[in-house]
Amino acid sequence: MARIEPLPAKKWPAEMREALAALVPPAPRHTRSVQEGAPKARNALGTFAHHPDLARAFFTLNGHVLLATTLAQRQTELLVLRVAARRTCDYVWAQHVLVGRDAGLTDEEIERITQGPADPSWSPFEAALLRAVDELLDAGAIGDETWTALTAELDTQQLMDLIFTVGAFEASAFLMNSFAFDLDDDLRPT
Repeated sequence: MARIEPLPAKKWPAEMREALAALVPPAPRHTRSVQEGAPKARNALGTFAHHPDLARAFFTLNGHVLLATTLAQRQTELLVLRVAARRTCDYVWAQHVLVGRDAGLTDEEIERITQGPADPSWSPFEAALLRAVDELLDAGAIGDETWTALTAELDTQQLMDLIFTVGAFEASAFLMNSFAFDLDDDLRPT
């Protein structure tokens, strides 16, 4: 049971509705198709509705790392799902399994994300992406070997987007796990 009850949409302050606009960056590079029956993130948004100013600030970053990032969507979802797996954040995991599939990850690849970068099925570059998450979460920095592998494929903006994607979803996991977010009904396995 959630430690803080999410506000239902009809009780959101007007500032929260304005904060939602920050989820869409001014110059998105990627789009997300909203399919019928797609999860609505009611518990996440309802929790953020308690603090609209923070919501606006965080949604600006979150909108960037998901829609304006210089990384490919598949790369972003590898990072997000690895953070969710490492931080045992069921809410982020459930949401981003769906987003990851839309980005081209197979169910088998999604399962392998939980095993981490040592799984020999990953390409060297994708293993480096997963290793970067682990190193950032464990040591607060990307190690030299991983850095070399990443810089062979990524430019400076992509490296910055990688680091901020991990950081944004680390912060999300902190919030969701500390507040004991309940999975929305539309995220529960059927």
